[in-house]
Amino acid sequence: MPQQPAFFIPHGGGPCFFMDDPQGIWTDMARFLESLPARVPTPPKAILMVSAHWETKGFALTGASQPDLIYDYYGFPPHTYDLTYPAKGEPNLAKHAAECLQTQGLEAYVDPDRGLDHGVFIPLKVAFPKADIPVVEMSVEQSFDPALHVAAGKALAPLRDEGFLIIGSGMSFHNMRAYGDPRASPGARAFDEWLMEAVQSNASRRADLLSHWAEAPSARFAHPPRQEEHLLPLMVAAGTGAGKGERIYHEEVLSTALSGYRF
Repeated sequence: MPQQPAFFIPHGGGPCFFMDDPQGIWTDMARFLESLPARVPTPPKAILMVSAHWETKGFALTGASQPDLIYDYYGFPPHTYDLTYPAKGEPNLAKHAAECLQTQGLEAYVDPDRGLDHGVFIPLKVAFPKADIPVVEMSVEQSFDPALHVAAGKALAPLRDEGFLIIGSGMSFHNMRAYGDPRASPGARAFDEWLMEAVQSNASRRADLLSHWAEAPSARFAHPPRQEEHLLPLMVAAGTGAGKGERIYHEEVLSTALSGYRF
């Protein structure tokens, strides 16, 4: 069985891909998401997706056989609250992933009731619209400790050899007040360039750099203090990789540089 990759993807703004977009702000990002099936060697047995929109003590994984959807976005057109994504869950994967984390001394558990938030079902509805691949969502840990999330990725790495696709869903830049402000561009680019260098480093150096990401140029502009939850899924995806990462998506959206990666 060929090894599945791990991705870090941008999930956009709310249900942006399913709204009128006359300026084409989200067009290229949607095209990138649509390209994901062609970037895997074989259809994955299931998808383990780390979402920036679920914070817990320890790492939690959805264990429902048919997870509900959580429309955790506000003020959008009514039709966006009728979107569906009927992918099945995979309780055995949730249990297995929790055990992988626990074996490495990390706190992890299965939540049998929690559904899929928009950090999961919105990008998957673009990338895998048939919803025919089972999905398990994983939370980020509420301490926001980057080294802990890199360690979680390392613990989950064996799943890639078992046919499971791991995706971190967030945004490489996530300063809500800066989106759309041309003055944000230089700082966003500076952090994006640092992040690309970190990702493309060997696994040991990458882990060290990402664990100290807050020291990077414009880091706290790109992700203000206690708002870095959108960067943490990258740490998990990066932690699964033994070699150098690769940038597979890059553009400027709303005056800010955004990137996506493969490990």
